[in-house]
Amino acid sequence: MSRFLKKVAKKTGAAPGTLIHVGERRIDRAKISLMSYNQEDFHFVEYESIDELPDIGTDIGPDIEPSIESGTGKTVWLNIDGVHDVALIEAIGNRYTIHPLTLEDILHTGQRPKAELFDDYMYIVLRMIQYDEADGQLRSEQISFILFPGLLISFQESIDDDVFSGVRERIQKGKGKIRGLSCDYLAYALIDAIVDHYFVILEKFGQDVESLEEELTDSPSRHSMQRIHELRHEFIYLRKQIWPLREVVNNLTKGDGGFFQEKARFFLRDVYDHTIQVIDTIESYRDILSGYMDLYLSIASNRMNEVMKVLTIISTIFIPITFIAGVYGMNFKHMPELDWRWGYFGAWGLMGISAFAMIFYFKKKDWW
Repeated sequence: MSRFLKKVAKKTGAAPGTLIHVGERRIDRAKISLMSYNQEDFHFVEYESIDELPDIGTDIGPDIEPSIESGTGKTVWLNIDGVHDVALIEAIGNRYTIHPLTLEDILHTGQRPKAELFDDYMYIVLRMIQYDEADGQLRSEQISFILFPGLLISFQESIDDDVFSGVRERIQKGKGKIRGLSCDYLAYALIDAIVDHYFVILEKFGQDVESLEEELTDSPSRHSMQRIHELRHEFIYLRKQIWPLREVVNNLTKGDGGFFQEKARFFLRDVYDHTIQVIDTIESYRDILSGYMDLYLSIASNRMNEVMKVLTIISTIFIPITFIAGVYGMNFKHMPELDWRWGYFGAWGLMGISAFAMIFYFKKKDWW
């Protein structure tokens, strides 16, 4: 099925808030990981099931287990890999009082980027895009964030390599300022990692565009046309996934709801600039590919014109030769030249003279 179309038939007609997973990505078993940190302390634990998860209040109270001691200013990042597990998502929703419509959007993985504000939390949806080296195509995954004061819950479709490894390393090793800032800065860091990875994707496609330009200049072929169509399709897909993100980040910079403080909003403005840059780059590449399409058609048309030119010249040269052969090929009994001893050679000479005369004329006019 096309990546632009999603399988939603099983969800059609269901009541709002009905928890049904809609998506193609599935893993054998969902993965739950919890990261807790502040300026002085860091803990990371993985759990097999939701029952093992400690009781973390959305205000990060003292009810967390001793291995992940909590305190004032503690930031907790709960990550769920595998949103196909409807029971797990429902249990998370019940534990943290998440609205059923939010849970429905988490399970329906065809959401466009958006940010929704609720009384107790903010819900953010983004698209994490990866480049598949095997077939040179894009793979998109829905990333959902639920931001409470002091708690960030993230939902991913699979456990494949994500783009958050740099953020995890900074938290674990205490690099930069992330350990000393609140949960809204963590949300910013994850959003920034997703947006920055778009530049990696664009760099890979930029190399393809440059190699395609060299191919069109040196030896254009049907493969060139096919590659142009493939790249245009990928950029249309990229634009569809990224374009709504501009509005989302812009709304986050305004700080509606108070979930993002001024310091985090300052950094989000930089993410907004990067988003605009990504979109402009996509549009530039689309224009370049449109130009390549026109260039290929122009080269193909010029080639056809050259072929037609040669064929026309050859046909024109043979017109008088054909006329002479036709005249002396008639089967009339009384023809003046039929009994002439040198008639055969004379006919050949006349044909040769007419052919060379035509070639000389074409050369003089610079038609050939």
